[in-house]
Amino acid sequence: MNLLRRILGLSANSSAAPAEERVMITQGEPEPTHPPEPIIEKPRQAPSVADSASSQASSSKASETPTDLTAYGQTRQLPPLESVVLLPGQRLTFGQLSDVGMVRSNNQDAMYSLVASSSSSDDLPDFGLFVVADGMGGHHDGEKAAAITTRIVARYVLDRIVLGMLDQAMDDPDRASISEVLREAVQQANDTVTEEIPEGGTTVTIAVIIGDLAYIAHVGDSRAYLLTDEGIERITRDHSLVQRLIELDQLTLEEAAEHPQRNVLYRAIGQSESLDVDAITRRLPPRSRLMLCSDGLWNLVSEQTIHETVMRYSNPQEVCNKLVEMANERGGPDNITVILVQAPG
Repeated sequence: MNLLRRILGLSANSSAAPAEERVMITQGEPEPTHPPEPIIEKPRQAPSVADSASSQASSSKASETPTDLTAYGQTRQLPPLESVVLLPGQRLTFGQLSDVGMVRSNNQDAMYSLVASSSSSDDLPDFGLFVVADGMGGHHDGEKAAAITTRIVARYVLDRIVLGMLDQAMDDPDRASISEVLREAVQQANDTVTEEIPEGGTTVTIAVIIGDLAYIAHVGDSRAYLLTDEGIERITRDHSLVQRLIELDQLTLEEAAEHPQRNVLYRAIGQSESLDVDAITRRLPPRSRLMLCSDGLWNLVSEQTIHETVMRYSNPQEVCNKLVEMANERGGPDNITVILVQAPG
């Protein structure tokens, strides 16, 4: 238990016919207050008005709909620990699935999952690493950018966090915090993609779980959700033009669904040399679920439907299979990737 406290104390294949095009603003421009000029393109399907409205309604069950820029992408005060006695053998479990969809001929999404559990006098907590990346920039450039990002992030986290846990060196005051390590991992991926794939880019959403704490790093518009019996909470904030305009009360959800530049991202890996990375920490209540997904899922399946589906199945893999099936039933115009992690309890 002492080691756990020390660890947690460190941080509070050919191109398909295009649908709609996604673009990125380059050179690290500030968050926009008006529509920018598109630079890098990626096929993308816009959310429907019905799904946007349903999404807003279901999110309010877990928390108020954000209206300011700090609502997403910030670490809130962690709730008190819930007293739960785990049964022998209860561990972190997960399911995952990535699908090309119904329109595209190659999958530009990438994902990575790793769970480690142990039983010894060292009292090491369960560890999980989960990554979802959604590539952009053309048939090969997008898939390469996403693949490079997941690989670099995984290697960096394993080297800086997992090996530190095994070496019992996490209490070293000179070590970077977990959130700092995640930011460094994303920056290293950004450097590599910028150099090796100049016409490509990718989103990335990362979750590192240690014990009952989830450390999340995020760039772009892939998402992380926290799901409990009470509702669904979107943890991450989309780095898109329409999300920014919604937050500034310049656009409604209905208008966003039809906005001519609804596919613009102002922040993504491969866009500029320096990168601002959101870092968020959440405590995972017993029996809660953490979901990471690309926009190929959340654009087509409302948050209310996602929550109902997650609550209906006990097996995380069954949930992933069903959610991807739902997205494909709605046309599947984009690649679909989802990881669902279930906390023990």
